[in-house]
Amino acid sequence: MPNRRFADGEVVMGRWPGSVLYYEVQVTSYDDVSHLYTVKYKDGTELALKESDIRSQSSFKHRKSQSSSSSPSRRSTSRSRSRSPGRPAKGRRRSSSQSREHKDDKKKTIQETNLALLKPSENNTRRYNGEPDSTERNDTSCIILEQKLKPDLEIERVLEQYSLRSREEEKKKEEIYSEKKIFETIKTIEKASSKTKELEFGGRIGTFMLIFFLPATVFYLLLMCKQDDPSLMNFPPPLPALESLWEARVFGVFLLWFFLQALFSLLPIGKVVEGLPLSNGRKLQYRINGFYAFILTAAAIGTLLYFQFELHYLYDHFMQFAVSAAAFSMVLSIYLYIRSLKAPEDELAPGGNSGYLVYDFFTGHELNPRIGSFDLKYFCELRPGLIGWVVINLAMLLAEMKIHNQSMPSLSMILVNSFQLLYVVDALWNEEAILTTMDITHDGFGFMLAFGDLVWVPFVYSLQAFYLVGHPTVISWPVAAAITILNCIGYYIFRSANSQKNNFRRNPADPKLAYLKFIPTATGKGLLVTGWWGFVRHPNYLGDIIMALAWSLPCGFNHILPYFYVIYFICLLIHREARDEHHCKQKYGLAWERYCQRVPYRIFPYIY
Repeated sequence: MPNRRFADGEVVMGRWPGSVLYYEVQVTSYDDVSHLYTVKYKDGTELALKESDIRSQSSFKHRKSQSSSSSPSRRSTSRSRSRSPGRPAKGRRRSSSQSREHKDDKKKTIQETNLALLKPSENNTRRYNGEPDSTERNDTSCIILEQKLKPDLEIERVLEQYSLRSREEEKKKEEIYSEKKIFETIKTIEKASSKTKELEFGGRIGTFMLIFFLPATVFYLLLMCKQDDPSLMNFPPPLPALESLWEARVFGVFLLWFFLQALFSLLPIGKVVEGLPLSNGRKLQYRINGFYAFILTAAAIGTLLYFQFELHYLYDHFMQFAVSAAAFSMVLSIYLYIRSLKAPEDELAPGGNSGYLVYDFFTGHELNPRIGSFDLKYFCELRPGLIGWVVINLAMLLAEMKIHNQSMPSLSMILVNSFQLLYVVDALWNEEAILTTMDITHDGFGFMLAFGDLVWVPFVYSLQAFYLVGHPTVISWPVAAAITILNCIGYYIFRSANSQKNNFRRNPADPKLAYLKFIPTATGKGLLVTGWWGFVRHPNYLGDIIMALAWSLPCGFNHILPYFYVIYFICLLIHREARDEHHCKQKYGLAWERYCQRVPYRIFPYIY
């Protein structure tokens, strides 16, 4: 069996199939049967190459030095220096064969000069490998070469005029033309490869249906909670009058809330960090001040309560606020899609660049839409919806006390508010961790995230608190203690798993993480196989589901409606997990298959 020349992870120069161009690639694997290397180009393209199509980088550096020492300009310069004007006799005694060699050498020099000027693909290859192109050569040597070869260049022009070129030169011209076509074809292939080919969410038809289904689901849940008997047997709930769903004042309050959070995010407080590298190598900067924005919001709400502002206004107009948020998210999504049409190709989302209007509108066409330094996706991800969730819960607590004439909120309401407050504060305190999530690195900002951040999170995640206002549930202290322990277990799994992952990504060589074992990958990253990530593949999702169950249990078991969030959360995380599996398999290849063999369970140990 032949010996393998290149090792996994080695950076070499790979020839693009069908061309003479070499690009920097990384070896990912080797097939002992076919003797082919699987290599990965910088744009993420993976191809199988023969060993003859792969060369080490050192050989290219050697060629560079060799070509620079024997360039046409240096040959002509050295020849002109060696031939002194005072030595004509010796030159005349040259034989006829030497004269012919001299003419052939001149003609070869002319051809090399023309090829250097006519080969744009070769110049591009040299520039890629670090070699100077024709525009970067020494100006003095070019002038000397032009003066030396001026008579021969005149002959070349005559030959060109009467098409008296040799067949060999015509063949070379054809090769240059074919190389130009190959280079243009490669550009076209690279542009086409950036298009989204695998459509999610049911493709064009599925995303079109979701644009209507998601708002309808939110309104259905809120209408069911308003009923005295929110049973599934009472479907459909009575529809309110259309004029009762919209109020200009409510929409104005929503806009005030949105722009107040935008103002807080622009304050020059908190550290500035860099996100992950984009496809063009650029890293965007983000200001981490979500926790400060939460404190400022708490101070503003406290001031309103001090001046006896009735915060339960939110409960009384809850459906109108949901309609206002949905309308605003739709307008925002339309604006995002229109502006994305002018965005450069390398700023489009890898998951929302299909070319289909409805699909790209739903998933998001542009990856990181910004107005100056204000990142719209990053802002909506954590600020207006997540902090608004806490404010809505507080409004439900005050509404419960007012409607039922209570001096203290119920124990169930206190548990729901406390558990969800902990979740939001944790997200804002660890705000930097969101920069590595799929929402930021892969998904564009379109209707899916805009509606999810501004409508689904604040109005569906607060479903338990909204339900308890109209359907109070009494629980005992021992039951409350058991539910609290369950929530703490889920939170511990969620937080410790995320901390392990984030710390390992930042500094794998940290001595504190020496106990963690991992599988190396071709991308330079490692896949953890010990700790929480060696227990199941997505332990953070397991913690999420346990916490979601703890949030619903204080509502009792009279109706399934409060447990919608648990059912939805399980479905959502299983869908997200399937997306993660697909992307990780593409990204890590054989290393991901080894990881799946080592860690067979996805979310639930010994089950799934």
